[in-house]
Amino acid sequence: MIEKTYDSAEVEPRIASRWDSADAFRAGAGARPGAEPYSIVIPPPNVTGSLHIGHALNNTLQDILVRHQRMLGRSVLWQPGLDHAGIATQMVVERQMAERGEPGRREIGRDAFIEKVWRWKAESGGSILGQLRRLGASCDWSRERFTMDDGLSRAVRKVFVQLYREGLIYKDKRLVNWDPKLRTAISDLEVEQREIAGHLWHLRYPVDGVAYDVSDPSTYVTVATTRPETMLGDSGVAVNPEDARYEDLIGRKVRVPLVGRLIPVVADDYADPEAGSGAVKITPAHDFNDFEVGRRHDLAAINILAVDGTISIRDNPEFLAGLFPEDGERAIGMFEGLDRFTARKMLVEWLEEEGYLAKVEDHVHMVPHGDRGGVPIEPYLTDQWYVDAATLARPAMASVREGRTNFVPKNWEKTYFDWMENIQPWCISRQLWWGHQIPAWYGPDGEIFVAETDDEAYAAALAHYVMNGTMTDADARRMAEDPEAIAEILTRDEDVLDTWFSSALWPFSTLGWPDETPALKSWYPTSDLVTGFDIIFFWVARMMMMSLHFMKEEPFRNVYVHALVRDKTGAKMSKSKGNVIDPLELIDQFGADALRFTLAIMAAQGRDVKLDPQRIAGYRNFGTKLWNATRFAEMNGAVHGQALDPSRVELPLNRWILTELSRTIAEADAALAAYRFNEASGALYRFVWNLFCDWYLELAKPVFLGEDASAAAETRHVTGYVLDRIYALLHPFMPFLTEELWAVTGPAGAGREGLLCHTPWPSESFEDDAAAADVNWLVELVSEIRSVRAQMNVPAGAETALIALGADPQTRERLARNEAALKRLARVSDLSEGVEAPANAAQIVVGGVTYALPLAGVIDIAAERVRLTKAIQKLNGEIDRIDKKLGNERFVANAPDEVVQQEREKRHDYEQERDALQAAASRLGVA
Repeated sequence: MIEKTYDSAEVEPRIASRWDSADAFRAGAGARPGAEPYSIVIPPPNVTGSLHIGHALNNTLQDILVRHQRMLGRSVLWQPGLDHAGIATQMVVERQMAERGEPGRREIGRDAFIEKVWRWKAESGGSILGQLRRLGASCDWSRERFTMDDGLSRAVRKVFVQLYREGLIYKDKRLVNWDPKLRTAISDLEVEQREIAGHLWHLRYPVDGVAYDVSDPSTYVTVATTRPETMLGDSGVAVNPEDARYEDLIGRKVRVPLVGRLIPVVADDYADPEAGSGAVKITPAHDFNDFEVGRRHDLAAINILAVDGTISIRDNPEFLAGLFPEDGERAIGMFEGLDRFTARKMLVEWLEEEGYLAKVEDHVHMVPHGDRGGVPIEPYLTDQWYVDAATLARPAMASVREGRTNFVPKNWEKTYFDWMENIQPWCISRQLWWGHQIPAWYGPDGEIFVAETDDEAYAAALAHYVMNGTMTDADARRMAEDPEAIAEILTRDEDVLDTWFSSALWPFSTLGWPDETPALKSWYPTSDLVTGFDIIFFWVARMMMMSLHFMKEEPFRNVYVHALVRDKTGAKMSKSKGNVIDPLELIDQFGADALRFTLAIMAAQGRDVKLDPQRIAGYRNFGTKLWNATRFAEMNGAVHGQALDPSRVELPLNRWILTELSRTIAEADAALAAYRFNEASGALYRFVWNLFCDWYLELAKPVFLGEDASAAAETRHVTGYVLDRIYALLHPFMPFLTEELWAVTGPAGAGREGLLCHTPWPSESFEDDAAAADVNWLVELVSEIRSVRAQMNVPAGAETALIALGADPQTRERLARNEAALKRLARVSDLSEGVEAPANAAQIVVGGVTYALPLAGVIDIAAERVRLTKAIQKLNGEIDRIDKKLGNERFVANAPDEVVQQEREKRHDYEQERDALQAAASRLGVA
């Protein structure tokens, strides 16, 4: 006898241990001979990370696909691994060192610091993989990879060197997102926009050659800025060529206040005549748009900041060029070494005192901040390494256009193309110590030697200096005797590669590339990729580019892009809002299966998941329902683990449930093939809860207890057979519960052969339309009667008559055959036929036939009419209130999207409830 209640906290660890002991998820485990491969690479979570609700959704969907394909008999690999997370990991270790009072990384040196990071990784890193195992992720954990392991590091070096030699990696001086706190370039994904209540300063720039007069606008040009300190690096003012106000100024110069630099007025469409004064100060070294304007007009790029965000102009030739010495010295004396915001305050005070500040406006605007450092980032001009992404993007775009890689939902292709068609050079260098150190060495003459190993770099340098004659004979002889002595004159690039560089190689590097491994041959290209929309460009597109370049084949056939998980009101989760949902707490409370099924059934394509813990509680009840159904079946002698020929089944009830099982399998198969996880789980939910548990088992009770031994035996066999298939169908969604049920329902207590996760996916094609139509007619009729009783407030214990109006022969036969079931399930006291419905009777239509339920004497008709009328009026009032709110353009424009959507959903719910009550009222003659 199985346990009375299901305890997920006890069962889930035990089942996980059973899977581990059996090595159940080893690549290829359970595959049929000659099976087709199926593979997915996990989006590698950060080594510093812990499971969040987005991970839970992403990995649940992957696991559903993987478990389904494994049960279909394919040779499956779900490749796990971790990303080294350069910035995040370095911050964690540095913070830990500071808390312990240890010397900083610059004091202990690079090698000692890297050693500390590896030690931290061994002790504390990667806990998220254990958390994924709690979720039930069926990865081949024996194949875990890390973006800094030896194999992947070798792949990274090979890719860098090859791209460099092909001219697709190069050094350039361009603007980057610079984090002054971390002192490194960061990617766009690591920049978050924050709304800041700041100011807009309007500054007067005197026109060269005329006397500056505050009262005479013709003697100056007014520009506006949110960052006054950047004026120290101004090298131009842009006006629109169609702006008549400035046509006489184009080509002339204006003077930057305080520093005195003369800068040209240029005509450029970037300047908007409708915005502010129509004139824009141009600081090419400190603004991305200004950088492009500067390039178009050959304006100087003057970087006035140091790496820590302080003013650095003393030994700055670009800043000093063209300045009178006294102006340069004044600026240096006032600002050198000051923090950028301190300099801003001082500069604004000076501008106001000297008459160059026209006005100051309060200005709420978005300011980019580093998501790790937490401080405003600076567009910063610096030397970095870049990938020629535009060249690599062309075949990656062709792949999607020509259908070799497909996005699901397809609308995400537009996002992909929007990014790819406007792609910029990819900055791949980071000013960190933790990461793949760039394999480039610099000679004393500035020559760069790029190689996969130290020895190769030394050999290249030795050949270069000997062959070009810059090395003395004595040095050449010394180098020939001791080739490694060349290291004394070389300097290794200190920067590391962007974390996304190594993860771009993930689909093939994790399989052993650059070696021709069996895994690479078997599972590349991968089959599906499941990811969030926010990294379509940062990860998906870059994997496409790198894989096509090095493997000459797309890395995956399909990219499923899932939506966001939001809170129950539709608001985006954030720590500041206090609405973050911890999936580990949900697993502790409800079990992994309940969380997984909730995420799956709510994962409609293109629609965000609004996660309410109460929904998870509801789907935990679904698991309990199946557990209790199994216990009920066991108590009534259900037979598990035996083959069944549906064509030899005789009882209509059993032929009906086998038909519905076949239809459900077909529906689930079609949904999973189309990545419609919500439709697949919804189909299974309806079959298990409604058709099997609520109807089949209820209708089977009289059979189990009846005197027809043959019918009872057949029903016991069918019950166990259908339950076995339910376990298999639900397994990808609820793996722990189903694996446990599979184990405890073995034939005659003998246990099962093998695990459910390796059991073939159900494949049924049985159809008995007549039996299905008959039983579904009964189900619909009983459901409608129950619904009417609920709407009319009929007491639960009260019985009502049922009158079939104008019944056809088939209906008469069905009513006679199912009279006992109708009386038991629908609380019907008497069945009869008639021509017209009696007064005060509720009417329903099923299968084209009208049925009447006389309610006189059962309920207070007059009171019920009053109740329904009031309830309908109240709902109409709520609908009107919402209509007024949604009709208010200011509300729709200014309210958060989730609030507007919430109001629309409320209206929909009210409308459905009102329509149901109106239908009930019409049955009682209420207008």
